Amino acid sequence: HLLISMIYEWTLLLLCGILGSGFSEKPSWFKNISTSLFKSPGDILIGGLFPINELTSELSKRVKPDDLECNSISTYGLSLALAMKFSLDEINSKENLLPGITLGFESYDTCMQPAVVMRPVLQLLTKESTEELDIACNYTDYKPRVIAIIGPNNSELVPVIGKLIGFFLMPLISYGATSDMFSDKETFPSFMRTVPSDRWQVAAMVQLLKEFRWNWVSVVGSDDEYGQKGQQQFSSMANEESICVAYQGLIPVYSDPEQAVKEILNRIVDAKVGVVVVFSLPKPARDFFIEVIKRNMTGVWMASTAWALNDAVATLPGINSIGTVLAFADITRPLPLFTPYIHELFTKMEEMQIPQQPDTKISPLDNTCPRCSDLSQANVSMVQIKLVQRSAFSVYTAIYCVAHALHDLLGCNTTHCALNPRTDNVYPWQLLQSLQKVSVDLEGVDFKFDKEGNPNFGYDVMQWNFSDTTVHFDIIGYFYQNLTINENKIKWHTKNGKVPMSTCSSDCGIGQVRRVKGFHSCCFDCIDCKEGTFLNSSDDIQCKSCPAGQWSTLRSTSCVYPIYTYLDWSNYESIGLILGGIVVLVSHVWVGALFFKHRGTPLVKTAGGPLSGLMLLSLVGTCISLVLFLGQPGDIVCRLQEPLNAFFPTVALSVILTISLQIVCITEFPEKSSDYLENIRGRGSLFVILGCCGVQAGLCGWYAQEAPSLTQYVASLEVTYVKTFLRCPVEPMLNFGLMLGFNVLLALVSFMATFMALKPPGQYNLARDITISTLSYCVLWVMFIPIYTSLNDKDKSIAQVGVSLLSNIGLVVAYFFPKWQLLVKHPELNTVDHFRTFLEGVPPTPPEES
Repeated sequence: HLLISMIYEWTLLLLCGILGSGFSEKPSWFKNISTSLFKSPGDILIGGLFPINELTSELSKRVKPDDLECNSISTYGLSLALAMKFSLDEINSKENLLPGITLGFESYDTCMQPAVVMRPVLQLLTKESTEELDIACNYTDYKPRVIAIIGPNNSELVPVIGKLIGFFLMPLISYGATSDMFSDKETFPSFMRTVPSDRWQVAAMVQLLKEFRWNWVSVVGSDDEYGQKGQQQFSSMANEESICVAYQGLIPVYSDPEQAVKEILNRIVDAKVGVVVVFSLPKPARDFFIEVIKRNMTGVWMASTAWALNDAVATLPGINSIGTVLAFADITRPLPLFTPYIHELFTKMEEMQIPQQPDTKISPLDNTCPRCSDLSQANVSMVQIKLVQRSAFSVYTAIYCVAHALHDLLGCNTTHCALNPRTDNVYPWQLLQSLQKVSVDLEGVDFKFDKEGNPNFGYDVMQWNFSDTTVHFDIIGYFYQNLTINENKIKWHTKNGKVPMSTCSSDCGIGQVRRVKGFHSCCFDCIDCKEGTFLNSSDDIQCKSCPAGQWSTLRSTSCVYPIYTYLDWSNYESIGLILGGIVVLVSHVWVGALFFKHRGTPLVKTAGGPLSGLMLLSLVGTCISLVLFLGQPGDIVCRLQEPLNAFFPTVALSVILTISLQIVCITEFPEKSSDYLENIRGRGSLFVILGCCGVQAGLCGWYAQEAPSLTQYVASLEVTYVKTFLRCPVEPMLNFGLMLGFNVLLALVSFMATFMALKPPGQYNLARDITISTLSYCVLWVMFIPIYTSLNDKDKSIAQVGVSLLSNIGLVVAYFFPKWQLLVKHPELNTVDHFRTFLEGVPPTPPEES
C-alpha cells in the first residue's frame, strides 16, 4: 500500500513538472483564468481565510483595535489562497458537477491573529449583496454573503470564530486546524476539517514510541491552543500506555521565547531523555531549534504536522546536527495541474502589471495583499515547496466537498440542477447537512467526514534525511487507526547507526517486579521475586505467593508442584551401597559355608553351634532389608524399612548376648558353672533370644503404629522447595531411637560381660571376639547419632545404610573371621582341648608367676 502510494505520488509530480515546463498541452479553461487573486463573482460564494501576511507590529503595544500591521507576505498562506482559486476555477470548468452554476469566492487574510480574523469573518457573515449584518430573532432564512468558509489554517483562530459561525450553522471547513476540541459538535456544530484531528496524531505518536520501546520522553508545545491541547492529549494518552513524560514545556508565542527555550532545554537535559515530542507551530519550533543547534544537542525529535515539513525550520543552518527527526504529515495526493495553473496565472499577471505604489489607506478587506500585484513567473517556485504541495490538497479537498455537497443539495445531474441559486434560496445550514453525508473521490482518495466532522484518513510518517544543503522528507510509514513502519528505511543519526534508547530504567528481567522510584512509573528498581513467590504478569506491581502445595525458585513466573527424587538404583551412591552389600553378603555366605562344613566341631560348637547359623542368617536379613532404602519409596516399603533394619540386628546381638552370659557364668561363677551351663546353653539361650526379639518386636510394632504413612507425610509437608529428596518418614524420633538404642544396649551388655574375662591359658579366647565385635557395633552407632542429625535427608539415608553395612561387617569380621582363620590356617587347633574351658565349663586358670 505504501509503495503504490509513493509511486502514484511521484508519477503525478513528474506529470506536474512536465505540464509546468510547457511540454504538455494546457487545459482549455486556463485561457479563462482571472488575475483577481482573492475575489471572484459567482452564483454561490465561498469564503476563504488564509494567513496571507505575517504580523509586523508588536501586540504588546496595541492600543487601538486597528493597531495591527501585517505587511510581510507569507508565501505559504498566499499559496494556499491560490490553491482555493485554482480549485474553484477547475470546478467551474467542469460542466457536469454544477451545470449552469458558477462558484465565486472571497478570500481574506487572517495574519494568524485572532484580532485580525474577526473582521473578515464579520464581512463574510453580512447579508447577501450588502455590507450589513442583520440582527434578527430568527436566522433560519438568513442568507449571508457566503454559503461556507474555508479555513482557518490553525487551531488558535477556531475558538475565536468557530462558535460565532456555528451560530449560523454555516460550514467552517478548516484545512489546518487539528485540535481535537473542535470535534465537540455541541460547541462547534458547523466545524469540519480535511486534516486529521490531533487525537489521531497523538495516537500515532504514542504508537511510534511503543514501536521503538521509548517510554521516557519530554513534550514541548507552543503556548497556544494547538500546542497546549496537543501537549495535554499526548500526556494523557502516553500515561495510559505506560509512557512517562519526564518534562513538559511551552514555548511563548506572543513574547520573546529565548529565555523560556533555554529553561526548557535545561530541563530536558536534566531529565536525560532521548526523545522529545515537539507539538508546535512553525515559528515557535524555529525558535526552539535555533537554541538546540547552538547547544549542539542531539536526540530524536518527533515533529507534529504543523512544522513537520516547514522550510523555516528545515532550512536552519546546522539543522543536520540535531540528530533524528521523525515527522507526521497529513496523507495527501499531488495536484498535477496546480503548478501549471500558477505558472499561467503569474504569466498573465506579469503581462498586465502596471507599476504602482501600494495604497496604505485602502482597507485590508478590500486589498488583502497590496504587494501581490508584483507576482511574476519567478515566483512560481513558492507553490512547488513540499509543504505547500501537501497542504494545497487539503484546501482542494475542502472546496470539492462543498461543490459535491452543493451538487446533492441542488439536485444536480450531469446537465442541470433542480434548484437555481439565482432564484431559489439555498442556506448554509442546508449545505451543512449535505456535507455531513458527502463522499468524494479525489485523486484516488475516497474522502468523507465522520460524525465529528473529521476526515477518514491519517498521516504519512516521514524522516528528515540531511544532505549537504537540503533536507529530504522520506516516507517511512503511514498511520490510519494503526501504525505501519518500514524500519529498514530509517537512518538513525546516532554514533552506531542503531535505534537510540530513551528509558528511565531498563526493562526488568523475567520474574522481577518493578519498584517505582519517585513520581514516574517508568523509573524503577527491579526486585527479584523470592523463592515461593512468582510474577504472573509483567504488569503486576508485586510478587504473589505460591498456592499451598506449590513452590517456585528465584525470579519465577509461575509455581510448580514439587519434584521428589530418591536413591534410584542407577545413582552412583546406590551402586556403591549395593556393591558394599554384596561384599558383606559374600562374606556371610563364605563364613556360613565354612561353618556348615565344620559343623559339630569344637570351634563351631564354641561359636554357638546352630545359633551361629541363626546369627549369620539375621545378618544376611539385615543386608537384604537395606534394599528398602533404594528405589522409589511407597507406603508399604516405609512401614517395613526401619523396623526390619532394627529387628534383624537384634537377633544377631541376642545370640551374642547368650554366649556372653555363658562366659560370665564360667568366669564369674566357676563353682556353679557346671551345674547351670547346660541350662543356659539350652532353654536359657532360647529364652534370652526370644525375649530380646520380643522386646524389639514390640518397639518396632509401636514405631509402625505411630509413624505416618508416606502419603500422609507428603500431604503434611510444608512445600518450600521445587525439587527435594524424598525418604520414608522417620517419625516419631523417640520410637526410632528406642529401636536403635535397644540394639546398642544389647551390644553394650555383651561388651561389659566379656571385656574383663580372663583368657584361658593355651585355649581359644572367645571373650575377645565378642568384646571387639560388640565394641565396634557400639562405637559405630554412637557416632552415627550426631552425624545423622546434621545431615540432609538424602545423606541421612545413605549414612544409615552405610553404618548398617559397617556394623554388620564389623560383627562378621570381629566375631567370625578369627574362627575362620583358625579353621583354614590352623585346623589342628580345632580340638576339644583348645576349647575345653567353654565346652566343659572349666574355669580358666590364671598363669603362674615365675
